[in-house]
Amino acid sequence: FIFIMLPIILSIQDKKEDYVASFKGSEFSLKDMNNNLITEESFEENLTAIFFGFTHCPDVCPMTLNKMDLVLNKLKNKNKYVKLFFISVDPERDTPEVIKNYLSSFDNDFIGITGDPEKIFKLSQSWGILSQKLFLENGEYNIDHSSPVILLKNGKYVSRISPKDDIKKSLKIINKYL
Repeated sequence: FIFIMLPIILSIQDKKEDYVASFKGSEFSLKDMNNNLITEESFEENLTAIFFGFTHCPDVCPMTLNKMDLVLNKLKNKNKYVKLFFISVDPERDTPEVIKNYLSSFDNDFIGITGDPEKIFKLSQSWGILSQKLFLENGEYNIDHSSPVILLKNGKYVSRISPKDDIKKSLKIINKYL
């Protein structure tokens, strides 16, 4: 059994590594909520987390950011730091002021990014994030989007944290790369 399954398992592992290697991000130039220039070089710290979401999100975004806030507080207590960028997939509504106000409710200094919708879309696609507007009967809209927290080490993709991962698992994933 092992002799039959080992090549299959190794093949799957190779494909997973190829898939992970395909997430490279892209060159970009956007502004953060404080009007500072943010480029792909901004992600080249030791360990960086990026999360694509939006401020009008009814559930996944605030819960994920809250979890990451708790995770980063636990790391901070051990003198470990991770910079988290919140990138809006709804730049039409998420102005710098709206994002700044939204992120002010968290303990950590998350960096909010917004800007030209086309640039945001290209950036999200380069990290494998899918999003689409869903229009409601009242004319408003919601955004359906993939919602992992993407971990980068020196600007390169290393892992992702699922919204379903609890605090303990999230810490374990992050500590692996610190």
